[in-house]
Amino acid sequence: MIKRLIHDQINANLFSGKAIILLGPRQVGKTTLLKKIASDHPALWLNADEPDIRTALNQATSTALRNLIGKNKIVIIDEAQRLENAGLTLKLITDNLEGVQLIATGSSSFELSDKIKESLAGRKWEYHLFPISTEELITHQGALEEKRLLEHRLIYGYYPEVVTSPHQEREILRSIAESVLYKDVLALEQVKKPATLERLLKALALQMGQEVSFHELGQIIEADKETVERYIYILEQAFIIFRLPAFSRNARNELKRARKIYFYDNGIRNSIIANFNSLALRTDKGALWENYLISERMKVIHYNRMLGTSYFWRTAQQQEIDYIEDRDGILHAFEFKWSGYSKLPKTFSSIYPEHTFQAINNENYLDFVVHPGKS
Repeated sequence: MIKRLIHDQINANLFSGKAIILLGPRQVGKTTLLKKIASDHPALWLNADEPDIRTALNQATSTALRNLIGKNKIVIIDEAQRLENAGLTLKLITDNLEGVQLIATGSSSFELSDKIKESLAGRKWEYHLFPISTEELITHQGALEEKRLLEHRLIYGYYPEVVTSPHQEREILRSIAESVLYKDVLALEQVKKPATLERLLKALALQMGQEVSFHELGQIIEADKETVERYIYILEQAFIIFRLPAFSRNARNELKRARKIYFYDNGIRNSIIANFNSLALRTDKGALWENYLISERMKVIHYNRMLGTSYFWRTAQQQEIDYIEDRDGILHAFEFKWSGYSKLPKTFSSIYPEHTFQAINNENYLDFVVHPGKS
């Protein structure tokens, strides 16, 4: 089994008097991770996708919950966002069942987070689980083997079943994409036009890593700007995409309100556009490389609790930096190229003298996608 980076973090917070909330899309390994964590304790699993489980939990009193949980020391409620009164149910277990550790999972961040925001304020540990990271696979099988598989990762991504099932990647990715899209996203009440959402997702996949305009996207998919913005928010909360804003401290000619859209997983993106060609046959190799690097960096930042904010930078004259992290007032700038090196724009250097710069290519990329000291 591939050990996940947040395993030890969650394990250390068991029985601390707080609920543990684990968020992440379906099929990234939440159940596998929790089975490992709960293996040393009597545990009760409750899947809120099941109608009878929802019925038992939606109207439960603390007495009914105590009888349901019995002598189990850990209770895991899977897909807890499906509960109508999720916040109240989770609060009753956390507050009234002494010695019981509650763990709740959700595949929709905004659905579950909204329901428990007030009821578990100050009473929860919250974690996100993403597709397997480069760092996790290096720990599992070594850096040399992972570097050999780099092109495969750029095309098929890091979902656990994809990583562990050679030669079945395409079928698995199609199944995952359909499950995430249809079971989670299209089932939401906020999605009034499923066909519009599907067109938007494909448009975003084709523009991956480019600056996007909500107005222009609306023209492409025949929807108004407000619908585009709402559906992008939903896709973000379902852990399919994330946005990267433009960096600016109001210097002249800097783009201030631009944003780029990236996918959390290259394989899901390629499945959406039905393109699994090798790098040699692709016109989007640069976009795949950039998406891979930034999505892996997001995992590094999250799992290692790194403080800072991420951006890209561009001027009206098209001077650009692919990626910037603002940490403690120091700007750490990175340029991405598959091979070779690039220079930092002089305009940026003169405006922001407090900076570092590194060009990332396929020779030194592990320095960027693995936390220092683990590559």
